[in-house]
Amino acid sequence: MFMLQVGIIGAGRIGKLHAGHIQQMRDAQVRAISDVCIEGLDVWASGLGIPVVTSDYRDLLNDPDIQAVFICSPTSTHAAIIEEAAQAGKHIFCEKPVSFSVNTTEQAVAAVRAAGVKMQVGFNRRFDHNFQKARDIVQAGKIGTPHLLRITSRDPEPPSAEYIATSGGLFMDMTIHDFDMARYVMQSEVIEVFAQGANLIDPRIGELGDIDTAIVNLRFANGALGIIENSRKAVYGYDQRLEAFGSAGSVTTDNDRASTALVSTADGVHMDKPLYFFLERYTQAYIHEVEEFVRAVLEDRPVACDANDGLQAERIARAAKESLHSGRSVKLEHESVSVHGR
Repeated sequence: MFMLQVGIIGAGRIGKLHAGHIQQMRDAQVRAISDVCIEGLDVWASGLGIPVVTSDYRDLLNDPDIQAVFICSPTSTHAAIIEEAAQAGKHIFCEKPVSFSVNTTEQAVAAVRAAGVKMQVGFNRRFDHNFQKARDIVQAGKIGTPHLLRITSRDPEPPSAEYIATSGGLFMDMTIHDFDMARYVMQSEVIEVFAQGANLIDPRIGELGDIDTAIVNLRFANGALGIIENSRKAVYGYDQRLEAFGSAGSVTTDNDRASTALVSTADGVHMDKPLYFFLERYTQAYIHEVEEFVRAVLEDRPVACDANDGLQAERIARAAKESLHSGRSVKLEHESVSVHGR
């Protein structure tokens, strides 16, 4: 059996997560991993059977045996590495966002298109069993014509101030997943955005010029409306829900929990809290997105979430930030980019 040879660029939490999942696959394996800080990385890599560890990601791009790279380095490095990887003929999986600048992302997308390689963006929620089911129901017409979409996305704890300082802001870091989910479920482009935000949880976030609480209103090209609500802190756990409402009904998704047991006594009705954080909630989604990318490369078919999807989510995030600061709605023109890998 042919094994897809993969290189991992960036050995932080997400890079190691992907490496571990790939090493469990039958038709892919990690040949090399790179990170600017490799102290102790060789021991970890050896434990997973990864033969090559390097501090220079270009070693992976120059390796003729590597067919695909996973870009899991800081966002500020993504676009440049994408362009180099495309020029080297490597297929690309890149964590979100592609960059903090729409223009920069457009240049990276153009490089991918010119090279004819495949590129998948890491919007893992598309591969979640709940959201996939909701999307399939909407697209099958079971709720009729879609009218409203509501997405609730709340973290259990805010990230550190150090993370916030380099995150690109709530809309680019957190809500970008919801912007992608909105397009994915509705299969319609967002044409207007109005955002409101506040700093209600951690004053340090406000001091860094960011918000921790937000509501974003969306208008879709198909006429439907959307609402996204975000919070950096839900004391009861990771709150991830969605409802799509249409002319013939609705579909809702609830939180995943450790169990579905519901205990009813004289003291009240109790059930388990939602799973605590994204690594628990989306374990299978992370596995499935990697499997889909590997199959797309091996079977030479389109990826499930391409470079244009990453670009459109960033455009919505930029419009939301503009709306937040201006206090006005922001309209978006369609700028879809077709990206077909070889």
